[in-house]
Amino acid sequence: MPVNKFFPFAAVEDRQSGVFWGAQLACPASWQMELYRKDDALALSGGLADRDFGHWMKGLHPGESFLTPEAIVSTAHTPSIDIFTARLTQAALEYLACAPEPEQTLPIIFNEYCTTWGSPSHANICEILGAIQGKGFQYFVIDCGWYKEDGVPWDISMGDYEPSPTLFPQGLDKTTAKIREAGMIPGIWFEIETVGKAARAYQLEPHLLHKDGKPLTSYFRRFWDMRDPWVEEYLTQKVICTLQKYGFGYLKIDYNETIGIGCDGAESLGEALRQNMEASQAFFEKIKRNIPGIVLENCASGGHRLEPGLMSQMSMASFSDAHECPEIPVIAANLHRAVHPAQSQIWAVIRQADSQQRIAYSIANTFLGRMCISGDVTGLTQAQWDVIERGMEFYRKIAPIIKQGQSYRFGSRIKSARHPEGWQALLRIGQSQEAYMVIHTFANAALPLEIQIPLPEGCPAKVLEIYSDTQEQIEIQDGILSYQARHSWKAVAVRLNP
Repeated sequence: MPVNKFFPFAAVEDRQSGVFWGAQLACPASWQMELYRKDDALALSGGLADRDFGHWMKGLHPGESFLTPEAIVSTAHTPSIDIFTARLTQAALEYLACAPEPEQTLPIIFNEYCTTWGSPSHANICEILGAIQGKGFQYFVIDCGWYKEDGVPWDISMGDYEPSPTLFPQGLDKTTAKIREAGMIPGIWFEIETVGKAARAYQLEPHLLHKDGKPLTSYFRRFWDMRDPWVEEYLTQKVICTLQKYGFGYLKIDYNETIGIGCDGAESLGEALRQNMEASQAFFEKIKRNIPGIVLENCASGGHRLEPGLMSQMSMASFSDAHECPEIPVIAANLHRAVHPAQSQIWAVIRQADSQQRIAYSIANTFLGRMCISGDVTGLTQAQWDVIERGMEFYRKIAPIIKQGQSYRFGSRIKSARHPEGWQALLRIGQSQEAYMVIHTFANAALPLEIQIPLPEGCPAKVLEIYSDTQEQIEIQDGILSYQARHSWKAVAVRLNP
């Protein structure tokens, strides 16, 4: 996992000269970055993790060559880390410009995982479609479990990938047809590179990764050797042919384990890991060649593969598996400094028991990236849907700013993402002389009576629209935005124009 506690990212601020400099590594295998003093200079180096930290070594014979992972490097004369990090994340605009046609407007996703909890079926999908049809969703994603045998959990069943005759007695094609009839693009979940212990494929040891001569096993998963031509053909039949057969236009690629330091099959464990990841990336490209226009989501346990190399292949990624946690806006806002928000999929999981305040809090989270909705959608009241649909309409209006803009984060110093206190605001200024701001309040221990935010020079300063669960007042005078924070765990969003 290239993002395991840390991003392949480093930034340095020279406060004396007012300059930021730093880099991101595009490395889907084990990586390493070091910051150190060299004489009177400060130096940053990085790339593939070395022998000590990643067991990586590679030999080259005369005439051979080796291409290292890419680095995105930038500098900026600015007091704002937000302006500097935007220089690095702007690299994603090249990928976004080439994204499939449906992606150009950053459409809204519905994923049924937090509705069915790994047990999707034709019956419950039809029930969900009855509740959400006509509300403006463009993608409907069937998540994990569609392949599992009776009585076997989804997370140990991956690998064989035959649609369950119990869950889909009329065949999966009947379900995808219903999704298309409801006006949505059908999507499906695969964990392409791993095999669960309940799958027949778990016993195909010659085609699985080995370490020290034994099948590399992590709890209840093993791993395909993606370098193996037999594996490529097997996955072509299981993944690509399934996508083609049923007409899926969206693929969620998960990855819920880690190989660790590496595997057998090269001059070092780390080099074999690198080769295997290179083969995985080649297979992702094969999917796109065989199914032009397919939308790829990079999930990976909610964010373990958010490095630029894999992100350059994908339309978007799950920013986290936090889904229903109150710290979602903290994670999502900080992620603007590492991943372009147009590629950061954020879930709003709505429950029947949710108050309108809680629903607006969840929906406003998605304004910090790509909107994805899940939860108890078949049992919501009209009042609850009103809050959701107003939020969906607000999101559609700000989507161009999410796609191209400059972010600024304000607020309290968050000492604990798990237990945030105070408040946070994320301002994003677009290229069309419009902007939006999302304000979240947390535990009230450090919550001021009035939140005052100095707007950057050139920021639009006229309130155009406000989104929340209640009528809220936001004023701007002399370049200062003011909001009276009367409640903890509340969200308010505002659109601004000149």
